[in-house]
Amino acid sequence: MRAFIWWVVICLPVSWAALGCVDPIEQTLAGTVDVIVVDGTLTNRAEPQQIILNRSRADPLSGRFGVLPITKATVEILVDSAQVISCLESVDGTYRLPSDFKGLVDHAYQLRFTLSDGTRYASSTQIMPEVPPIERLSVAFNATSLPPGLYSFGFRAGYDVLLSTRDPATQRNYYRWDWKLIEKQHWCKSCYKSVYLDSLQEQYLQNGQLVTTRKAVEACVESTVNPLDRDYYNDYHCRTPCWEIITNSTINLFDDQLSNGGALANRNVGQVPLLTRQPALLEVRQLSLTREAYQFYQRLQQQTQNTGGIADTPPSAPVGNLHNMANREEVVVGFFTASAVSTARQWLDKTDATRLPYGSYDEAGQIVQFDDELFYSLIRRVPVLGQSATPFAPGAPPRLITAPCLAGTNRTPIKPEGWQN
Repeated sequence: MRAFIWWVVICLPVSWAALGCVDPIEQTLAGTVDVIVVDGTLTNRAEPQQIILNRSRADPLSGRFGVLPITKATVEILVDSAQVISCLESVDGTYRLPSDFKGLVDHAYQLRFTLSDGTRYASSTQIMPEVPPIERLSVAFNATSLPPGLYSFGFRAGYDVLLSTRDPATQRNYYRWDWKLIEKQHWCKSCYKSVYLDSLQEQYLQNGQLVTTRKAVEACVESTVNPLDRDYYNDYHCRTPCWEIITNSTINLFDDQLSNGGALANRNVGQVPLLTRQPALLEVRQLSLTREAYQFYQRLQQQTQNTGGIADTPPSAPVGNLHNMANREEVVVGFFTASAVSTARQWLDKTDATRLPYGSYDEAGQIVQFDDELFYSLIRRVPVLGQSATPFAPGAPPRLITAPCLAGTNRTPIKPEGWQN
């Protein structure tokens, strides 16, 4: 959800609507907007659980927005109004719960955090609702699956994701569906007007003996190979197997008001782009939502997917369930919630595709190399292999420089569960 929240904060910050049990409060902000944005969803799965705190701030002169991570905050999760779980800052603005933490259905969770200046914030309490299992998952190639305008040159080919589940009849239920497309990545580093250096050879005297060692660098460094100062990139292959993670850019929600207790059969829960000819792995997540979370994401959905018409009212960034404990008038954007999750995976061999993938040809209509398709899909340029490095040993061939696959939100060096080759 982070991408959606930031899209609204950065692109649509004209008026802000505070959501809650009272009527929305419209707050018009000038070019000096300075708001805290929170993103955090606890789940019942054995996976990294984290809270992300950022500040969205507009430049007082240009009005352009920037995003700054909030560091050195004290972040805690209150469980059932009794147990306090502390989060540790792993990278700037990202606070992780202990690695063995998993949420439990029907238990209550509240986020509390204190900034370095002592300002305290808290969320409403969220009780994790149960989620039914995904009974069946299927995909169907569709040459016009994607909405118009999402990709350049009118590209719309992809896979419709169809899901079946059974909605419990005992209570009102709310759902959200997300997907991850996992593709093999062959390029791990790009250096703009520079080259990548994996290590340096150093020599020094020790007890009268010349000692040679290697020092890790693993960074882009200035190059003297380009005297004309033209724009250029050097790109480097992955040193180890690496996988790219592409996630959905739209919100898919469901309220069971009209089908409580019935079967949800072949519901379309996503449109996955056909990016490459390589086989890929699709993971679909079915999340339970509290009523409060559903209402927040519904407003976010309306603003990110239903705006743009000439008669549309000006959109407003949705304020969620967090507040300044000493100043309720302060606007805090984002949402903290707890969701149970069920997942299903589908291997995509792509043999049923009747269109060329998005990354298979460049703007001139030239075919892109098989291993370069994903890079071209994401970056929209053909990779340029970086130059080899000087060998460490005299007379040895030049060293082929590669880059590590760094784990992150959109990339992993760990073979995904369900990967077939």
